[in-house]
Amino acid sequence: MRKISSRRPELRLALLAGAMSLSLAAQASEPSVAQLAAEIAALKQQLAQVEQQLQQQQSTQDQQARQIASANERSAEASKTTIGGYGEVNYHKLRADRYDAGGSPIGTANNDLVDLRRLVVFVGHDFSDSLRFRSEIEFEHAKLAGDEAAACGATGDCGPGSRGEVDIEQAYVEKDFSPKLTARAGVFLMPVGIINESHEPPTFYGVERNPVEINIIPSTWDEPGVGLSYQASDGLALDGALTSGFKLDAASRYAVYDGPQDAAKASANNGALTARLKWTGLPGLTLAASADYQSNISQGSDPTAGGAWLATADAVWNRGPYTLKALYAQWNLAGSGPRAVGADMQRGWYLEPSYMLDEHLGLFTRYDRWNNQAGSLGPGGTQFSQWNVGLNYWLSPGVVLKADYQHETMPRFGTQSDETTPGTGFNLGVGYQF
Repeated sequence: MRKISSRRPELRLALLAGAMSLSLAAQASEPSVAQLAAEIAALKQQLAQVEQQLQQQQSTQDQQARQIASANERSAEASKTTIGGYGEVNYHKLRADRYDAGGSPIGTANNDLVDLRRLVVFVGHDFSDSLRFRSEIEFEHAKLAGDEAAACGATGDCGPGSRGEVDIEQAYVEKDFSPKLTARAGVFLMPVGIINESHEPPTFYGVERNPVEINIIPSTWDEPGVGLSYQASDGLALDGALTSGFKLDAASRYAVYDGPQDAAKASANNGALTARLKWTGLPGLTLAASADYQSNISQGSDPTAGGAWLATADAVWNRGPYTLKALYAQWNLAGSGPRAVGADMQRGWYLEPSYMLDEHLGLFTRYDRWNNQAGSLGPGGTQFSQWNVGLNYWLSPGVVLKADYQHETMPRFGTQSDETTPGTGFNLGVGYQF
């Protein structure tokens, strides 16, 4: 026992040395305050970098979202804008009778023409479901001639409809106040006749528009002003318009086809009122009647001319492949000036039956009669008549090929609009609408 106890101081020393070693090792493994501060600073810097990266990513995402939203807005706005148009190219091989000032025949004139008759560009935009803009810009006869006298001889006359022209056919804003009531303001087509408001080539038979709705109803007839349309029940509709009026003079024999001023710095001393009643209550049948009142056809520049009234009636009857169209129109002009040349009465009518052989091919015939000097004091020999027979072949609903034979009886003293191609012979054409 004594031997063992004599070794206890050595054991104590060994245990003390081991404890000190463990303490030193523990102290060596723990970081210092400076090290901890450095590590915290490094972590803060890394955290700041991460936050900056997240902010940059968020900014990029926000920018992309704004770009996508802007693109969607532009796309939605673009979808509200519509581009369209129509046009026609025609070929005429016609012979027209000619008369001297005394009414004696002096042979025939050749009206052999190839003509880009018109190209019309349509631009429309819907501001909302109830507010819209509509416009049509028309180019006629391919180009504007700077000097027609040099190009066409001393008279500057290259033949019927030779003068190139750019015309604003429509430019108006339209607002629906209810499902039944619509108002418009600007330049718009007059609610008169069958083709004045629907005159695109695929919508009518014949290479040219019918001459009654050129010479008596001056299609296309547009005016600046304001208009209302009301859709009543049972297929009854009423249209009305307050617009600018005609400007005619003795030099044109007061022919109504020269009356519209085309909104080109138009004289506005005297206006016009137009109204139409249309009924579509029976399937396949459309009946319409229009009236137009011109308060002064010369805009006050001719003391021998006064006001004027137009009355029209038309019908379109569809029954299976058969269609029948009929129209009558008559002007009555006041004043001693129109009466002296027979222009106090101007009238015309036509009848057009047609038949669709299939969905592409249709046959038609049409008889037109019109007279712009039908008054009792007129010179006589001023009435035109025209027969047409031909076909339309629709390659698609928007593209049509046309051919017809035309026989026109030319009066000794009558005059007609240069929008009409006179004579007897053949017409060919292609028309399109999109």
